[in-house]
Amino acid sequence: MVPEARPPDSPLPDSPLTEHLKRRIAVEGPLSVASFMGDALGHPKFGYYITADRFGAAGDFITAPEISQMFGELVGLWCAHTWAAMGSPDRVNLVELGPGRGTLMRDALRAAAMLPPFREALRVHLVETSPVLRSRQGEALAPALEGGKPVWHDSFATVPDGPLLVIANEFFDALPIRQFEKTPHGWTERLVDVDPDGGGFRFVLDRRPGPVEALIPARVRISPVGSVFEICPAATAIARELGGRLAGSGGAALIVDYGHPRSAAGETLQAVRRHAFVPVLDDPGEADLTAHVDFEMLADAAKAGGAGAWGPASQGEFLMSLGIQERAAMLRQRATPEQTADIDRAVQRLIGETEMGTLFKVLALTGPGQDAPAGFEPRP
Repeated sequence: MVPEARPPDSPLPDSPLTEHLKRRIAVEGPLSVASFMGDALGHPKFGYYITADRFGAAGDFITAPEISQMFGELVGLWCAHTWAAMGSPDRVNLVELGPGRGTLMRDALRAAAMLPPFREALRVHLVETSPVLRSRQGEALAPALEGGKPVWHDSFATVPDGPLLVIANEFFDALPIRQFEKTPHGWTERLVDVDPDGGGFRFVLDRRPGPVEALIPARVRISPVGSVFEICPAATAIARELGGRLAGSGGAALIVDYGHPRSAAGETLQAVRRHAFVPVLDDPGEADLTAHVDFEMLADAAKAGGAGAWGPASQGEFLMSLGIQERAAMLRQRATPEQTADIDRAVQRLIGETEMGTLFKVLALTGPGQDAPAGFEPRP
């Protein structure tokens, strides 16, 4: 039986995730950007991160650990230095939030093996909701864990008590954000609705009154009409929880992401597919949705939880202070000319001012009273 041909101008059927979102809108009304983004990325059956491995050159984007082993190795050495500054506790929970394929943790553990007492103290915990990525992480870490497995968690809340070393590389940028727009009548929330003309999705403004301005810093409220301000409730909640855990148990967290050092107006929500930008509301679940991290808001939330905050420093400054150029020189000693060129390109990409070196920032959180961690200047 030959299937009936579809007319050339007939629209493609909606994906299951698009159908789900349209049903939600029909029942609940227009959704917040956070609700749309949360389902697009993390729906338990159809979400972007749930259904496939999106990392690497063959995927949609590439992260610093995939660029070079040097990144994860230096993070591992930073953790070892921090552990020693904590008094070298016999056991410490090494936690990664959003560990991707496990590449960063694999390289960090290889570096940790250079200090056997530190390596023996580590208990590895991964906060990951994707079954696909958990499988990749288990494969990547099996050699470092001598055939064993890390302990996986759906959220940081279930990580056991005790001293902590937390790594979050490009984790906070993928958490759902809310957007607010300045209108002639004041600030209002931006929502996502079904487009009655094209059948896709569109942005609309919430006309209902509400205490919106209380969510916006005073210096941002005076922005001109048309300005957009973004907040990430999930990020601030996790940062405050981190601050409380570090205040109670000691340790440190290292947050690496792209974003701005101070809270400011600006629309940063973006969608990436196959290493190119695409419209944010098109084909939910098929593109990565991210927004720039507000490092001031993260630091303030962590401090409200009781932690100390350091930075943010630029990624380039941070990696250079940890010795990335010296590590690259060591790798070049045994490298072929082709490998040497790859090493040089990787260093430039990680620390270059026009590459990741300036856009990406590094924030450290510590237990109260701890000295400045490696890579950060002591306070005057």
